[in-house]
Amino acid sequence: MSIRTMIVDDEPLAVERLQMLCAREPRIALVGTATDGEAALRLIEGLRPDLVMLDIAMPLLDGIGVARAVGRMGIRPAIIFVTAFEGFAVEAFDLAAVDYLLKPVAHDRLTRAVDRVEAALRHPSPGDAPAIPAAATPEWAEEFWVPHRSELIRIAADQIDRIEAERDYMRLHVGTHSYLLHQTISSLEERLDPQQFVRLHRSHIVRRDHIARLRHDGSGVWFAALADGGEIRIGRTFLANARAMTGR
Repeated sequence: MSIRTMIVDDEPLAVERLQMLCAREPRIALVGTATDGEAALRLIEGLRPDLVMLDIAMPLLDGIGVARAVGRMGIRPAIIFVTAFEGFAVEAFDLAAVDYLLKPVAHDRLTRAVDRVEAALRHPSPGDAPAIPAAATPEWAEEFWVPHRSELIRIAADQIDRIEAERDYMRLHVGTHSYLLHQTISSLEERLDPQQFVRLHRSHIVRRDHIARLRHDGSGVWFAALADGGEIRIGRTFLANARAMTGR
């Protein structure tokens, strides 16, 4: 059985490694590669592959967003997420992923994943709807699963007080604890309900009811005082977001 396969990853070396692994798997017929989410969607729509091997942490549109968009397009390729991070596993399987592979991918692990894809393609359930129907996916993220020591911890979105960017990671502050999530702040902002969260700085998103008051220092610089006693400087670009909270 020939499985028409696409690879999507923003790291050229990761694409090359997967290509080499796929070349050792006779059931895989590689039909295309993409290095960002938007390009991936265009190729998936045009090529209609049987399988998409999809990275998660990508700029602009991440792998989770690609998977949701594919479902809304009514296309139903099997999806194997390939990532260096454990924190998205539960969310990935909620999107009906066939498998979830951690980098670096071993050949025997890829073979087992392809076995699952082959079984799914040979024996599809009758009357199946698209793998990720739009109606099944909430518009806004309701929870996040984040790695902590040797386990994954579920954090409800409405438990997050604030989010702080640290390079390629987001630190989720939940009460007196904090957890790291590998994602860009822009892609995370897109997944959060704007009625619950507001971005106040290029590095900070805050839950609205965690903001106690706004103040300025007399020279035009504004700050958000938080319910836990902390304070965040409001970036000039995001000052309109803060003013909108007050209705002014």
